[in-house]
Formats: sequence, structure tokens, C-alpha cells
Amino acid sequence: MADGQTGDEVVRFTSDLIRIDTTNRGGGDCRERPAAEYAAEQLAGAGLEPTLLERTPGRTNVVARIEGTDPSADALLVHGHLDVVPAEAADWSVHPFSGEVRDGVVWGRGAVDMKNMDAMILAVVRSWARRGVRPRRDLVIAFTADEEASAEDGSGFLADRHPHLFEGCTEGISESGAFTFHDGAGREIYPIAAGERGTGWLKLTARGRAGHGSKVNRENAVTRLAAAITRIGEHDWPLRLTPTVTAALTELAALYGVEATLDDVDGLLEKLGPAGRLVEATVRNSANPTMLDAGYKINVIPGEAVAYVDGRYLAGWEDEFRATLDALTGPDVSWEFEHREVALQAPVDSPTYARMRAAVEEFAPEASVVPYCMSGGTDAKQFSRLGITGYGFAPLKLPEGLDYQALFHGVDERVPVEALHFGVDVLDRFLRTA
Repeated sequence: MADGQTGDEVVRFTSDLIRIDTTNRGGGDCRERPAAEYAAEQLAGAGLEPTLLERTPGRTNVVARIEGTDPSADALLVHGHLDVVPAEAADWSVHPFSGEVRDGVVWGRGAVDMKNMDAMILAVVRSWARRGVRPRRDLVIAFTADEEASAEDGSGFLADRHPHLFEGCTEGISESGAFTFHDGAGREIYPIAAGERGTGWLKLTARGRAGHGSKVNRENAVTRLAAAITRIGEHDWPLRLTPTVTAALTELAALYGVEATLDDVDGLLEKLGPAGRLVEATVRNSANPTMLDAGYKINVIPGEAVAYVDGRYLAGWEDEFRATLDALTGPDVSWEFEHREVALQAPVDSPTYARMRAAVEEFAPEASVVPYCMSGGTDAKQFSRLGITGYGFAPLKLPEGLDYQALFHGVDERVPVEALHFGVDVLDRFLRTA
């Protein structure tokens, strides 16, 4: 452990942040300010001068800079979001906002997404202050609002309105990487995120002729919408490999001693067994219908019907995604982006990636570190507007049987205390040398 207090602090910070309810229900229904003030207080206690910024009252972001020892080095952005998705207390074993520590595990909404990483950042920074440690390069620490919705009040606001705070930053790290993936055969894989699929949340609108429910109607908006949604839901998207996904497949194939048959990726994924789950969602674009809204009375055919689709596209394949949606929706259904963000890629042969790998391997010598692409997205999308290359690196050493990815937005979200201790050590090691 970095020092005697760090282990206790990272657990306390995680628990305290979970107890601050920052549920983001979308549509602006969230208040991150109490969590932002808590984070700012801990940063100030480490001798930093945090800045609190809001686009909307109560939707608060925190930014602070740590000066490095090498003024010629590019700065590194280290960011985490403060908001969480909703949780229904009746479904949980413990109250989702209790922050309870039970049997060596911290429970609550945000335990892995991502108040644990927020706590690790705070614990490392405060440890440095006690030990007189400075990183090699400038670090910009950012805690953001609104990541679980549009990011308009969070990273989007910071990137668009306060770019000067990120001057010199060329790379960044945040959530969803360097966690333990157990393959069921005794191997521990630590995937580091070096890419994200783009976000294409869609609104579909079908229009037709309103009328009585008992009459023949060949221009039924509900029927038209249902047909389009069925086509979208049943569509087989073609294989599309990006450099990050190709690197992931190649390294996993080498790890398992199988041929990297990129002309038969589905067959390769089968050979990889459970480890194939790290890649399978990112070898294609996707579009999943999620919401329907039509009609107002059972005997009235409405003139309009609406649906929503969660679309994701790989870097370099957004144009194909758009063209495919045009074809699948057809002439009677229009579509538009409800929310759109870019796909990302980061190099896996960079010095920063090598240092992340080395930091994990120092504290987990048995680790097999591989790159991967996230199927979803993070605040790295908005910060990419500033030319910042993003990686997912929030290290956790997890026991077998604890499915990290299933805990995201899931019931009984939790993180082991030992995982937090490991994360602080790895993060400390990486950030000092990055």
C-alpha cells in the first residue's frame, strides 16, 4: 500500500461517495453538487486548488491540476464521473445508497461505476501529499457530472466552455479497464480499454392515417413502426474489425495458442471460450430497439408512432450504420439521432499503454494484459474534442465468481476492499511514472 492511511481512505471515500445519492434519471434530473463538494474538499486537503464549475445549478464538475516534475512532458487527464444510474432499493440485498462495508465488500450504486475509481484517485492524490510525491507529467484531475445521460452538463460542458483547464493534455484515463476477467480455466485476464464504439441513440417516427380501430387501414403507423423495429432487431450486421479489436483478437489467440483466423472471427470467438465475451460485442455495429410509444385509446388507430433504438457503431463505420438504418426503416418511417457521439480508438503500442501494462503486471504477476474496445462509451468521447486520446484504466483485482461487467448498472453492485487496495497501488504506480 502506498502508505498507512491510503487503504483506509480509499474504502472510506468509496463508501462516503455512495452514500451521496447522485442518481441521474435523465432529462436534467440529477444533483451532483454534494459529491463534487466532497471531492473538492479531499483535493483541497491534499494542497490542491480545485475549481467547481456548473452549466446548470447543482450539476457540478470539479477540476484540479497537479504540476509534474518534467515541464516538457504532455499532461495526462485523469477523470471520473460523479453521477450514477437509478437503483430500486427493493431489489437489492442492501440499500443501494448505504455504502455499507460487509464481509470485506463495499456495497452500493456506484461501487464499480464509478465512485470506486473516484475514491482511488482521491486516495492516491492525498497519499502523494503526505509523502511529498510528484508525478512526472502534469495531471489534470476531473470529476464530472452527467456522464450517465448526455454529458451536456459534464464533460461536454467542460470541453466546450473550459478547454483552457485541459491545456497540454494529450491522453486521458478513466473507467472500464484493467479489471480481472476470469476465464474459468484459472487464467486472469486484465483488459485495458483502447477504444469505444460510437453512440447512436435513435428516435424512429412512423406516420400514417389515423382512424377507427374497427376499420381497414393500410396506412397504420403502429404497423409500419413495428415492421421497421422488427427489421432492425433481426438485422445481421456484417463483421467490421478495427485496429483495436484486431489487436485484442490477435493477443487473445496467442494467449490461448490458437490461430488468429481473422477471416473467420465467429469461429475464433468460439475457440477463445469465455474470453471471447471481451470482444464479441465490438466486432460489428449494432442497433437494439429499447422503447415504444404509440396510441392513446384501444379503438383508435394513431396517426403517429415512436420508438427508440440504442445504436452503436465502430470507428470508421458510422456511414455504413447510417445507410443501413435508412434501408431498414424504409420509406414510411423516419429516424434521427436522439444523442450521438463519436467512436474512439487509442494506440496499443504507445508508451502510456506500455506503462499501464507494466503497472498491472507489477502487482499481478500472473496477469495476462490485453487491449480491448468498449461496447459502450464514456466521457472520453467529449474530451476527445480537445485532442485527448482516451484509455479505460480503473484497476481492480477481483475474485473469481464476481462478474465485473454484470455489476455495471446491475442489482447488488459492489466492490471488494482488496480490489480497491490493489487499484490504489496500481494507479499510484502508473500515475507517478506515466
